Amino acid sequence: MNKQDIYKIIEEENVQFIRLQFTDMLGTIKNVEIPFSQLEKAFDNKMMFDGSSIEGFVRIDESDMYLYPDLDTFVVFPWTAEKGKVARFICDIYNPDGTPFEGCPRYNLKRNLKRMEELGYSAFNIGTEPEFFLFKLDEKGDPMMELNDRGGYFDLAPTDLGENCRRDIVLELEEMGFEIEASHHEVAPGQHEIDFKYSDAVKHADDIQTFKLVVKTIARKHNLHATFMPKPLFGVNGSGMHVNMSLFKDGRNVFYDEKGDMQVSTTLKQFTAGIIKHATNFTAVTNPTVNSYKRLVPGYEAPCYVAWSGLNRSPLVRVPSSRRLSTRIEARSVDPAANPYMTLAVLLSAGLDGIENKLTPPEPVDQNIYEMDKAEREEHGIKSLPATLMDALEELDNDPVITEALGNHLYEHFVEAKQIEWDMFRTAVHPWEREQYLTSY
Repeated sequence: MNKQDIYKIIEEENVQFIRLQFTDMLGTIKNVEIPFSQLEKAFDNKMMFDGSSIEGFVRIDESDMYLYPDLDTFVVFPWTAEKGKVARFICDIYNPDGTPFEGCPRYNLKRNLKRMEELGYSAFNIGTEPEFFLFKLDEKGDPMMELNDRGGYFDLAPTDLGENCRRDIVLELEEMGFEIEASHHEVAPGQHEIDFKYSDAVKHADDIQTFKLVVKTIARKHNLHATFMPKPLFGVNGSGMHVNMSLFKDGRNVFYDEKGDMQVSTTLKQFTAGIIKHATNFTAVTNPTVNSYKRLVPGYEAPCYVAWSGLNRSPLVRVPSSRRLSTRIEARSVDPAANPYMTLAVLLSAGLDGIENKLTPPEPVDQNIYEMDKAEREEHGIKSLPATLMDALEELDNDPVITEALGNHLYEHFVEAKQIEWDMFRTAVHPWEREQYLTSY
């Protein structure tokens, strides 16, 4: 994309407003909307905003920050046609002196990718599988705890009443340039998944954020609320966001080795060893909410044990059966509440640590870990993921590789925000406690 291309599209599509979009530390999409008349100012990187008002950014005495639009992220929102369409750019955040802001999650991912390039790799390709639930809205437009269907895995209408909503989401995404590979009902009632094509890490993190925005927007047009909360309901599967990863060098997938064991390379095994080594330490980033740890329990298909396999789906890391350009590893613990830029940064850093230090992964575990008792897991050297957000924060603090992947600014502000979140949860009195204790004591 260049400026001339963008102006042409704006004229053809009757675009009236431009959103300058970015993502805060907690993974929340933020934006500044400007009229078309201010676009040239945005192209000159002169659009300023108050960074002190954004979670994890800066103090009030150093609040001026600048939005640098990435022209390749320009897209028109198809659903905004009523009074002149709205388009958007995804932006990087810069300081007033023209240096990149270290607390910008998108910039931080780029910083980690530079380290990858210094090691001789050209691309970190990512494919994700974000899941979400659809709940009905009440007459005020607020979400209820009533699901829109009772469907199950791969069910069809009329059981899957979310099918029309899901189709409209797919149509909007395709109009915006997404290549959709599949969409289907997931295991739990009201739960859905839409898979889109893999891409390089920064683009894919951008696409995840755009995907979430489109899903929520189109769901509301169907009088539904879409949530990426990891575990909104007790007793059914939670929502994950499996992350498929591969490293490329000069157009060649270095995870593939035709002559290797399982036709995978030593590089893949070293990368996997790094993921295994750091899994408990990066979990606070990949599973960043109190609610995330309600999903990471046995019995609901979410991995809660640190192991890998080429066959079964109970370990944290799986090697799917596709080979050649599609050879990859799949990290299954990640949930869709995670900030995608920070998540990909810590996963990449963990894997590169395995490559740099020539780590060897433990033996693959090809049996169902959920059916093992504690002694059997210990015999196989299988550790458990942290059980709570606070446990995960303590593990994060013990790993210089992962803290360096975040950088000082993001690490310090992230930990501070999450400690506050945990303390609010810890001190709140929950309905379960009243149900159990109010009349018993």
